[in-house]
Amino acid sequence: MPNTLNPLALIARHWQPSAKFVERAALASVVMAVVIVVTGGAVRLTESGLGCPTWPTCTAQSLTPTPAMGINGVIEFTNRMLTYVCCAVVGLAIIAARSRSPWRRDLTRFGWAQFWVVMGNAVLGGIVVLTGLNPYLVGSHFLLAAALLTVALLMWQRTREGSGAARDLVVRPVRQLAWVLVAAATALIVIGTVVTGAGPHAGDARHVARIPVDWREITQLHVDFVYIVIGLTVALWFVLRAVDGPGAARRRVVELFVVLMAQGVIGYVQYFTHLPVFVVGLHMFGACLVWIAVLRVPLALRERPYRAQDGEEAGQAAAIPAQDPAVTAATV
Repeated sequence: MPNTLNPLALIARHWQPSAKFVERAALASVVMAVVIVVTGGAVRLTESGLGCPTWPTCTAQSLTPTPAMGINGVIEFTNRMLTYVCCAVVGLAIIAARSRSPWRRDLTRFGWAQFWVVMGNAVLGGIVVLTGLNPYLVGSHFLLAAALLTVALLMWQRTREGSGAARDLVVRPVRQLAWVLVAAATALIVIGTVVTGAGPHAGDARHVARIPVDWREITQLHVDFVYIVIGLTVALWFVLRAVDGPGAARRRVVELFVVLMAQGVIGYVQYFTHLPVFVVGLHMFGACLVWIAVLRVPLALRERPYRAQDGEEAGQAAAIPAQDPAVTAATV
């Protein structure tokens, strides 16, 4: 039989994880994606970007850092090793999703998408080292990590809902406003990446090329987009109130507002205290939380019902009637 040659199918024959286990495995991938962003930031902020001056080995003669390389070599090499940890976590999510009966292909596809993003970013990270921390490649390295976080979050979301076609819970103009919010947040993160590429924390104590713009001017543009995102968040909350939108969606908007306020405070503190390393690292962590909170808003504006083939989850959800989008539309 063809399946006997498939290791994942063989595992599925002998292991049937619960729906909760699959959900937790997907959540672990989200957490690991955040860890990768934060530890990557730590490499840059501790000037360890070239702690291992070559790739894929640490030096031309050694796979691992040597004592002469000091703490910077250890930090850079440790960050490289986290790629394997990330692969293991993503691999567990893939295996759990594949072994779950009934098998949901949408979940395994999200898992494999994460795997290939991790592999691609690992190669890009090596190119970053070989090019002496080219700021454009460093920025791309971060943005690809944000893409990993996006896919991981989508997989986690899908583990908590059915495999049926998405049903909108609000009318189209409300959904469009939510996607404008996502677009503005995307621009905010990209501009923040340019600030990083032009700013003083280059990733190494030696001279490293920077993006040739005034980082203070780009910071002002970054702040302008912060206000745009906050304004869109507040506007979306009022709109959801006006159309009697889903309570979950309104809660997600409130959560986003709180995260934005906290991130704004951190941003101002780091600017007026001349970019201390710890505060900048905290700001990177906050950027992950902002992006997660932003993505959860449009995801709360639709639902995916359970189908009979989804198994026990379908029976558990049957007692909870789905909100009729026609009722929501009638309130506009």
